[in-house]
Amino acid sequence: MDFDLSAEDVAFRDEFRSWLDEHTPPDVDVAATFEEAETLRDWQRTLHAGGWVGIDWPVEYGGRGASPAQVAIYNEELARAHAPDLLGGVGLTLLGPTLMVFGTEEQRARWMPRILNADDIWCQLFSEPGAGSDLAGLSTRAEKHGDVYVVNGQKVWSTFAQFTDWGIALVRTDPDAPKSKGISMLAIPMTADGVDVRPLRQMTGDSEFNEVFLDDVEVPVENVIGPENEGWRVANTTLANERGGGFIWRQQVRQEEAVDLLWKTCAGAGLLDDPLVRQRLASAWIEAEIFRLHNARTLARLARGEEIGADSSLVKLFWSNASQRLYDTACDLLGPEALLVSSDWERVFLYSRANTIMGGTSEIQRNIIGERILGLPR
Repeated sequence: MDFDLSAEDVAFRDEFRSWLDEHTPPDVDVAATFEEAETLRDWQRTLHAGGWVGIDWPVEYGGRGASPAQVAIYNEELARAHAPDLLGGVGLTLLGPTLMVFGTEEQRARWMPRILNADDIWCQLFSEPGAGSDLAGLSTRAEKHGDVYVVNGQKVWSTFAQFTDWGIALVRTDPDAPKSKGISMLAIPMTADGVDVRPLRQMTGDSEFNEVFLDDVEVPVENVIGPENEGWRVANTTLANERGGGFIWRQQVRQEEAVDLLWKTCAGAGLLDDPLVRQRLASAWIEAEIFRLHNARTLARLARGEEIGADSSLVKLFWSNASQRLYDTACDLLGPEALLVSSDWERVFLYSRANTIMGGTSEIQRNIIGERILGLPR
């Protein structure tokens, strides 16, 4: 692994740092209201005006054609500036790359510029209450009637759906086809008649996720992304980008900063005299360092043009468990102080419970590792 940045990458980092020094990110962690969602939309527009949105997109689609190293640098600097995640993340990291492969020229011209500038915010309508991690078991149906599909079904865990303009949905267009066949990907306007978005209150107090009910929603046939009944193949392109978009680089910085803050907090409370406290802090630091090295290896492989594939499951599995252990440690060591309503530890502790579920459960990651890396039988 090469840990040294090239002169070009150093110049890229310095340029972005200078830009962030002149453009302070908004003090919004998660959009809880429509006003906060508009603040995040405006922040994305500010970034876009400076040329700092979709940097990994090819130049012909409005991006910068940034290298993997520059994508990592970009996301690390955003995290260090404590900038919020972009409201338009689904469009940027999931839909955009999918349109580049499967979209028509009309779809690309219609949607991609508006994705970059946050004029259209997208959500993901994949998961269903009855399917769980078995995405191919979805039951939402789309029946073709002339020049429209009529969609009926229910989706769940749709992030920020209450603030979005569009949703990318997997729907069953041929109910008689085998399980992973007969599925199509549709772009559904979230303002259409029959779309009912209901926020789900989480134990953090936020309502980041939603359930979405689709009742006789009419969607034009030109909103099919990719070939009809081949949505499973299209979705594989989408899902290949689900843990991309700089997620691991942002989480690396956040985990390193959390370990540093916990160490300083324990020192201020006079807890470092206890060898067991020092041991747990050392373990948290070691795991953050292992996470950094995992990411460095990923970056080195991407720079060589290699496909990461199933190895991404190793990183996801390690991070999700290490992050939970970190916040467990914080609450154990700090005691009731960590659970005060005014404490950031309380929120991140509660939110970290989702880390082993979102982006593919730990059980699914272990299956992928076992089958595709270790070659174990199914």
